[in-house]
Amino acid sequence: MTRRAVVIGAGHYLPERVVENAEFEKTLDTSDEWIRSRSGIERRHFAAEGETTSDLATKAAQRALDQAGLAANDIDAIVLATSTADLTFPSAASMVQAKLGMDHGFAFDLQAVCAGFAYALTNANALILSGQASRVLVIGAETFSRIMDWNDRSTCVLFGDGAGALVLEAQEGNGTPEDRGILATDLNSDGRHKDILYVDGGISTQTTGFLRMQGKEVFRHAVEKLAATAVKAMDIAGVSSEDVDWVVPHQANIRIIQGTARKMGLPMDKVVVTVQDHGNTSAASIPLALSVGVERGQIKKGDLIVTEAIGGGLAWGAVVLRW
Repeated sequence: MTRRAVVIGAGHYLPERVVENAEFEKTLDTSDEWIRSRSGIERRHFAAEGETTSDLATKAAQRALDQAGLAANDIDAIVLATSTADLTFPSAASMVQAKLGMDHGFAFDLQAVCAGFAYALTNANALILSGQASRVLVIGAETFSRIMDWNDRSTCVLFGDGAGALVLEAQEGNGTPEDRGILATDLNSDGRHKDILYVDGGISTQTTGFLRMQGKEVFRHAVEKLAATAVKAMDIAGVSSEDVDWVVPHQANIRIIQGTARKMGLPMDKVVVTVQDHGNTSAASIPLALSVGVERGQIKKGDLIVTEAIGGGLAWGAVVLRW
């Protein structure tokens, strides 16, 4: 028998405020058509004043727990992927732990920007396989609206706020690709590319800063690296493109999503797409898309899923799992 980290619940939360592309036309030299044609984004959600990343994360986590039929104290650990934690410290994860009423176990944040959820799933999987935890709440949550330069029309129209969560549970499998749970992971980073996607603030500057991105450079790296990491993870899992039921990619840009699917030899009708409604929610985008995919009736128990993401660092990775 082989110990596996199996998804037993999923949930998401989006702030109430919906911002359509047309809203940006009032303050920027842009248009709905320009934004759609370059990104596929039609709208996004922005957190309310006083609504924090840990608030979004807690709501998504509670929904995932409800779907799993569990209480917070049934969880051993919380891993929260975010680049926009409420405070420098303590971790947003520990705030979620308190808000959920979980009075034991441990919680920590993990920061790999848009690749954060692939990193978080990999870490949660390792905690379960090593026996350090039997149930892990894995969350991606962001409030990127707080680090936008509203005068930078090339980036501020692309991002949104939101949160998604999965509950992973240790279960026994047969050690084959037919097992439910996480079958393979692949993580990568290359710090030489720091300057193409970063925030110009932080502890060393004593400011929060704004997101800065060289879009064309990021795009150039994205498709090639995403397809490569997905294929590598699939090879480790012992599965091929023909076996894949759904690709659930980081929702950054419809062109990147389409290009990666093409490179993987998969049709777009096997790709869960939410970028039109959410924009780029960084570490929240994959768990958001997984939860929405379940809600839509796309993702079903037993489906083979490939998730892949790339973000600042550069950091990128993929996870292959059977739902």
